[in-house]
Amino acid sequence: MLKTPGLLHFTGEQAESRSPAGALNYVLPRWMKGLAAVAALGLSAADNGSRAEYVGGTLSALPSNTDGRVSTVDGGSFEFRSRPAMIRVPYDRINLLEYGQNVSRRYAMAILISPVLILSKKRAHFLTVGYTDDAGQQQAMVLRLDKGIVRVVLATLEARTGRKVQYQDVEARKAAGS
Repeated sequence: MLKTPGLLHFTGEQAESRSPAGALNYVLPRWMKGLAAVAALGLSAADNGSRAEYVGGTLSALPSNTDGRVSTVDGGSFEFRSRPAMIRVPYDRINLLEYGQNVSRRYAMAILISPVLILSKKRAHFLTVGYTDDAGQQQAMVLRLDKGIVRVVLATLEARTGRKVQYQDVEARKAAGS
């Protein structure tokens, strides 16, 4: 007999079909579960990238402080996509990777909300990508990355470019997990 708190109790074949695992079989036909699996794979394959901001650099196609998305999924190039433009840099043309942080105290929030907030720090994570363009000119992009993607982006760029990330200070190295 299958006993589940808060549910009806069944015996024998009824228990098999009414258990939580059996309930899924009862509710969704096999073809619907297959369709859901295919849809989930399609959504995971269509990488939307991670949120980032182009802070500045040598690119005339992008104004400073442009929101966009970075992606390292493509095996051949690093991408920054935004509304004004999409920048695709082949990994073999990247010649500089630098990571640093800008740490600032939250003075305005401390004044407006609570003096306790003066003890907290806000960290901005910056990645500089240097590369040569199609004309052989040196270019640079400075990107502000979300905290949650820093390690993944840095590790992927190191692996795909064969270059080591240069850290601006010890705190940046710790934050990146190196």
